[in-house]
Amino acid sequence: MAEHTGRVAVVTGAGRGQGRSHAWRLAEQGADVVAIDVCAPIASVAYPLATTDDLDATVAGVRERGARVSAHVADVRDGEALDAAVAAGIAELGGVDIVLANAGIGMASPDVPAAQAFRDQLEVNTVGVWNTVQAAVPTMIEQGRGGAVVVTGSSVGLTGRGGDGSGGSDGYVASKSALTGLVRAWAHWLAPHAIRVNAVHPSGVATTMVLNDAVAALFDAPADGEVPDVGNLLPVGLLDPADVTAAVDWLVSDGARYVTGVALPVDAGFTAR
Repeated sequence: MAEHTGRVAVVTGAGRGQGRSHAWRLAEQGADVVAIDVCAPIASVAYPLATTDDLDATVAGVRERGARVSAHVADVRDGEALDAAVAAGIAELGGVDIVLANAGIGMASPDVPAAQAFRDQLEVNTVGVWNTVQAAVPTMIEQGRGGAVVVTGSSVGLTGRGGDGSGGSDGYVASKSALTGLVRAWAHWLAPHAIRVNAVHPSGVATTMVLNDAVAALFDAPADGEVPDVGNLLPVGLLDPADVTAAVDWLVSDGARYVTGVALPVDAGFTAR
């Protein structure tokens, strides 16, 4: 029997990138998936976000792997809309056992006020994670069968590297740093319910958040060209989404049943350099 047979996973930011990779891996391991994505641009973000076509591709991939899927378009900043999406997915698939609060934004556009870019980073990357947990965890508690939550942080949230005084970059560092405190607080809150809470903190990952014209211009390199040295200790520029997924899959597995409150770097040594 596959590791996650009979389980249901809520995945935000599921339209592409790490979220899609996580959804597909869990589906391969038997989990049904509630796939959520905003599928719309955010004005302060310097690169295109996922579309409904992207989310449809994620859905198709989950089904190809033999799992059920309930897909919803919702903005994690909108607590009511997210509550409704999670509730609909839970009703359709029969509960929730795994929560992957993965939705996030990266490089901010220089064409928006710094204060707006700062707020949007916090609203998506921190408040959005809080909204996701608040939407799903009450059902997990009510079910009484335990479970696991994994939050997607960033290696810069553990080091502070990357802040430069601008609203977007400082907002990104601040929003990802805050997740460490939330994970530790939630680990205390949810331990009596046998619900574990952890975070993964990747360095740069080969997704559209990094592989786009805006980031390429920052490094003065073509978006599809050689990846610059971004500070990893091991000789790799960008991680593959599957590398992060492997860590997430372990954290939500029975093999990590006594692991909670952990900030796990998956960063090729970025935090050790």
